[in-house]
Amino acid sequence: MDKIFFNKMAFYAYHGAFSEENRLGQRFFVDLELMIDLKPAAAGDDLSRTVDYGKVYETVQQEVKGKTYALVETLAERIAEQLLHAFPLEEVMVRVTKPDPPIPGHYDSVGVEIRRGRS
Repeated sequence: MDKIFFNKMAFYAYHGAFSEENRLGQRFFVDLELMIDLKPAAAGDDLSRTVDYGKVYETVQQEVKGKTYALVETLAERIAEQLLHAFPLEEVMVRVTKPDPPIPGHYDSVGVEIRRGRS
């Protein structure tokens, strides 16, 4: 299956299980893989046969910045649901990364990755 990808879309939002996260906010990165047959779009050089990247970004931004969730798992699920609803995708991979979570230890980041398809 062909794939459109978005790497490290950056947002400042207020998701988290701790009240400080909801009050102060933090950075979030979102990566996407959108599985779609790109051959018809490429053959006709036709945007209407693929997805508008700007609209994908807006959809993700609205979900990340428009609501607050305790879990990044929930955020990832909602992003996947919105993308599958709004665009003719076969499957979507959503990765949500928190580079600065309020947990002790040494690490680069934490996050979740989910794959969802049409049922």
